[in-house]
Amino acid sequence: MKKTVLAMGALALALSFTTTAQAQISDGVVKVGILTDMSGPYSAMGGRGSVVASQMAMEDCLKAECKGMKIEIVSADHLNKADIAASKAREWIDRDKVDAIADLTNSSVALSVQKLMKEKGGIAMFSGPATGRLTNEDCSPNGFHWMFDTYSQAAGTAAALTKLGQKSWYFVTVDYAFGHSLEKDASDVVKRNGGTVLGAVRHPLNASDFSSFLVQAQGSKAQVIGLANGGADVVSAIKQAREFRIGSGKDQRLAALLVFLSDVHALGLETAQGLVYADGFYWDFDDRSRAFAKRFEALNKGAKPTMVQAGVYSSVYHYLKSVAAAKSDDSKIVAEKMRELPIKDAVMNNASIRPDGRVIHDMYLVQVKTPAESKGAWDYLKVLSTIPADQAFKPMDGAACSLVKK
Repeated sequence: MKKTVLAMGALALALSFTTTAQAQISDGVVKVGILTDMSGPYSAMGGRGSVVASQMAMEDCLKAECKGMKIEIVSADHLNKADIAASKAREWIDRDKVDAIADLTNSSVALSVQKLMKEKGGIAMFSGPATGRLTNEDCSPNGFHWMFDTYSQAAGTAAALTKLGQKSWYFVTVDYAFGHSLEKDASDVVKRNGGTVLGAVRHPLNASDFSSFLVQAQGSKAQVIGLANGGADVVSAIKQAREFRIGSGKDQRLAALLVFLSDVHALGLETAQGLVYADGFYWDFDDRSRAFAKRFEALNKGAKPTMVQAGVYSSVYHYLKSVAAAKSDDSKIVAEKMRELPIKDAVMNNASIRPDGRVIHDMYLVQVKTPAESKGAWDYLKVLSTIPADQAFKPMDGAACSLVKK
């Protein structure tokens, strides 16, 4: 198998460790693994930037709550394959004594790791996948869904457009767990707001040619062509739709349900202008986010953080703070402490952890600026409105998740 641990992935910071603290942490070190897409369609929104974000979280905690602790960050490329991800996670837990795994971009990857860690222990923190199953039928007491999910994206984009009179929808959907979940949640939101779904067509992950899928969607005569995909797929689909002038007229528009800042950057403002979508983090939101982004940018080849990378920072920092407060790396004890401690950092606003493991926080309805509106590099978005934390995410479902009291 292709070696998945990158050279930059085995990052360790060895500091003096007091005898008392060392006795309270198994094997004397807290290990966090970043399991992400380093080379595929989701590498720009996660990838190396997620490792950078985890390093920043480690450094910040060592200066404050984690003084005296020994912390190690490792990373690997899951290649967007669930079996490779589960194998790497098992190796990390059994052989390398990794205590927590973060990022986990790709819903199939996330579900396989959630199942494994529910059985074996450790803490799983999901900033990259979107499937709602992680906090419903596949919920776990040691699994935390950090940044966004299919419902938060649908609740923002699909609800906003349907309420504006865009009532009929047709979906172009990536054919795996994430796409299916995104399409379902968006469809439910559309119908709940008085709209109709005329149909859907599915495409493989990392598709290169979207012309046939887009033409089929155009032929439906739906008012909205909803792209239920992400990463390189959504970039390719938008570029090809613009090229063929599909979804550009007054009778039919294109709506991308999951877009990241890295996607807007790849598309360019000329192509992406006018797109409306929901985001959980924008670097230019306030002074805290700007300071965080400036640090990140210097470490990540000039690129600003996406909400996935920001979520990795927030989740890893909160995990490390919880280990320090609990004086233990036992996953059951740490999971309880994570739910107990408030989430306070440069990334999240009004954040808390629900019993089902869903981290709720404010989301933002944003619109991509025109080239004329942009004042410089990475000045891509304007915030149209804030979606409050208690409205941005689907209510807990006691019938689906056993952790929720009925």
